[in-house]
Amino acid sequence: MDARLKEEFMKKWEKYFGNADLPITFFYSSKMNNATLAEPPRGQNCLICELGKVRKGQSLAYTKNVISCGGAKRYLGYEHEFRPDFDYFLSCGNDKIEGERYIQTPEMVREIMKNIYKIPAEGQFAVFKRWDKLEQADEPVCAIFFATPDVLSGLFMLANYDQIDGRGVISPFGSGCGSIIYQAYLENQKESPKAILGMFDPSARTCVPENTLTFSAPMKKFVKMIHFMDESFLSTKTWEDIKKRIA
Repeated sequence: MDARLKEEFMKKWEKYFGNADLPITFFYSSKMNNATLAEPPRGQNCLICELGKVRKGQSLAYTKNVISCGGAKRYLGYEHEFRPDFDYFLSCGNDKIEGERYIQTPEMVREIMKNIYKIPAEGQFAVFKRWDKLEQADEPVCAIFFATPDVLSGLFMLANYDQIDGRGVISPFGSGCGSIIYQAYLENQKESPKAILGMFDPSARTCVPENTLTFSAPMKKFVKMIHFMDESFLSTKTWEDIKKRIA
């Protein structure tokens, strides 16, 4: 991680967003990069709940063996198979399992499953650090904001600052961890990645405060966003009024 970029963002973030929460970051590494190996949860647990510790400043590293949620294992790239009857689980259910009813039919779920890409994470640690905890050896894939509407408005507009089509942000269907990790990873592989607005998954929303969504900026895009901050709308009287509300 470029130390100058790290400091540049922190100064600009404080200048334009006051005391709003810093983003957390995510990357793969063959080492734990001075993070703490996460403890296996007792029973089933959502990864989004676990990341609350990272938001408070604790750096955590995960492997397949310390993640209990099958969806998180898949979206982190540690598993590529779906649970039995996943098509019914995500839709209407059957006589074996209760359905979440997030997709209308099992047939539609099966079509969605065909387009899930594999992330080559096997044998690596998935490391999560808050932005201010990043070190020189860290190479984040994305910056993940847990943000209120006012903060989201600033991030959204900044992500579209250099976009002619006004589509610098996407919001694909998916789980909470899928939106902040899987989608951001895929976007970061592209020449012109888009930021991802997420955390609409009702199953994960109990792990975040109300009035909070996520905004995941792939690093290729985020670096540009940082450099745009001073010349953008963030320097206007309009944003100064919003900043007072954020504070």
